[in-house]
Amino acid sequence: MKDKVVIITGASSGIGKACAQAFGKAGAKVVITGRNAANLQIVADDLAKQQIAVLPVIADVSVEEDNRKMVDETLRKYGRIDILINNAGISMRALFEEVDLNVIRKVMDINFYGTVYATKYCLPQILQNKGSVVGISSIAGFRGLPGRAGYSASKFAMQGFLEVLRTEMLKRGVHVLIACPGFTASNIRNVALSKNGSAQGESPRDEEKMMSPEEVAGHILRAVQKRKKYLVLTTQGKMTVFLNKWFPGFMDKMVYNALAKEPDSLLR
Repeated sequence: MKDKVVIITGASSGIGKACAQAFGKAGAKVVITGRNAANLQIVADDLAKQQIAVLPVIADVSVEEDNRKMVDETLRKYGRIDILINNAGISMRALFEEVDLNVIRKVMDINFYGTVYATKYCLPQILQNKGSVVGISSIAGFRGLPGRAGYSASKFAMQGFLEVLRTEMLKRGVHVLIACPGFTASNIRNVALSKNGSAQGESPRDEEKMMSPEEVAGHILRAVQKRKKYLVLTTQGKMTVFLNKWFPGFMDKMVYNALAKEPDSLLR
């Protein structure tokens, strides 16, 4: 990672922030993006105190032009791009029959189109440097989760897009990693959209029992260094992917029962 330039979208908190620290400590120069200027600057200041070279760029991944700006500012500052970590994302929690379709559209714009836009503008540099494109996906990209129609759809779409990219780049030296952390302690559930588009406000799950963002970031760093194709974390995550592939009917019932036990479950 020495002197590699890594762009991390949605790095104001959670996995993105932890990745900035992990890759920075490994010797990379990091570019962090986010929509909230104040939060982004706090992270940038913290990284700078750790002697990590950092460039904060205020950008909304769902806006195509912001992704072009992100790349332009990175090249102006560092002159190259080696790794893109598509981390920016948002979740939702509502039954499909009750959700406002604008909620699903917003989730798709950030999670899927944000990945497409960022990758499109970073790809020429990544091709030149035979670098990496990383998508921070989810077990919800392998298995549809009730109450998360837009989120699961966006992650399925992200994974399909990155699988195509990996195949197209097969003989051109570009590494593509699809990383599925499983449930991770972060604020993604707190800011998840409800059926009318307002923030959920609190997590329906016990955050203390989840993997930490720092632990996830360490796994992602090692997966990039080893140029792995997939990273599926936690025993629960690995079992879900395996069982859903071979026993989809059984998993319908298992997933339903598991999510029906959430506090204030949407399933009746």
